[in-house]
Amino acid sequence: MTRQAAPERVPVPEAVPPAVLASAAELYVALHRDPELSGAEERTAARFAAALRTSGLEVTAGVGGHGVVGVLRNGPGPVVMVRAELDALPVREDTGLPYASEATAPGPDGRTVPVMHACGHDAHLAALSGAAAALKAGADGWRGTLVAVGQPAEETLNGAAAMLADGLYGRFPVPSHVLAQHVVPLPAGMVAHAQGPLLAGSTTLEVVLHGRGGHAAAPQLAADPVITAAAVVLRLQTVVSRETGPGEPLVVTVGALRAGTPGSGNVIADRAALEVTVRSFTAAGLDRAVAAVRRIVRAEAAAGPEPAPPEPEVRVLSRSLPTVPDPAATEAVRQAHLAAFGPQRVARWQPSMATEDVALYGDAGRDLHGVSGVRTAYWMFGGTGPRQWAAAGGPGADAAARLAALPANHSPHFAPHPRLTLETGVAAMTAAVRAALAMA
Repeated sequence: MTRQAAPERVPVPEAVPPAVLASAAELYVALHRDPELSGAEERTAARFAAALRTSGLEVTAGVGGHGVVGVLRNGPGPVVMVRAELDALPVREDTGLPYASEATAPGPDGRTVPVMHACGHDAHLAALSGAAAALKAGADGWRGTLVAVGQPAEETLNGAAAMLADGLYGRFPVPSHVLAQHVVPLPAGMVAHAQGPLLAGSTTLEVVLHGRGGHAAAPQLAADPVITAAAVVLRLQTVVSRETGPGEPLVVTVGALRAGTPGSGNVIADRAALEVTVRSFTAAGLDRAVAAVRRIVRAEAAAGPEPAPPEPEVRVLSRSLPTVPDPAATEAVRQAHLAAFGPQRVARWQPSMATEDVALYGDAGRDLHGVSGVRTAYWMFGGTGPRQWAAAGGPGADAAARLAALPANHSPHFAPHPRLTLETGVAAMTAAVRAALAMA
């Protein structure tokens, strides 16, 4: 018997109007084909702003960099803000899609790098534009104000702070609720909510170890910073294995180590630089891990040969707080998704060590924006089509094996199913906004 392929169709609660879906898909393809790095999202912002204006929103550009704020007023009532991200990643796309990115751009060090929407921010923007259009079309069914935000520089974790510093909560209506969603390799048509923490907080440190350069033939006359860097990398592994309880999730990663110049193997460098990221579900856990990194760096540097080179430098490159959605807001949105998608399509999300800066818009960012009582809700939505899901992991694979086999966010092969992803994202966000408006 020949097994028929699953149809590329996933039912959603209220069918997204065809015109809304077509406009969202057009925006999605344009954004995916022409991505931009964090802080350089000029064309992306212009496209998103144009889509919001087409739906009748009052749009302001250039907020906190290339940030976009669209306001849709629909009579007296609560204010709900929805945030999506503008930036892409320095990844070379390898999806084979007809609209695949071939873009390149200068990276932070000036070197040319490939650029790809490997995290799904293009889908987030398109889904938000679709939800805004759907809410405008169905304005008879709700009252209040929608604030649609396209945030720059999420991948570098400084865009939310930049928008708040530029007066997001002073120049525009202040929300009672902030909503956000993220596409992941779940089956399209599914959404998933967490109980408690959803995403970790993180701190990324730049560590510079100083030495004394010299000739590779006379290492006794030099102080090799590569040896110190290697010792630091190995000793940092004990922060998790020997300084953290087994019930407390913590990740310490050395993502970069640079020393010397290619082609100069006979030269001992005079400095080595590392980038170290620590991740935890609590601010206290982050602080403890950062203190351990600083202590280990100083100790390993002090163990080097005399005379001692200059003290090592440790600098914070970025910091984000854990994303812990408000329980009441999360439950209200989850109930809306249960009613919209059905219980078989609403799952629980296992907390992830990935990180975000969206928490700053809520109570966690009071020191930045000065507003109390802003509740956040954040959920994941699926972007994998039925055929891709069925093929993942091979015949007989269970759900865990399929998820492990699918290209994850940040992969050069990450390729959400365009129509089904947008149907899910638009429907999920529209239902969530209505729920938040009713709750506020």
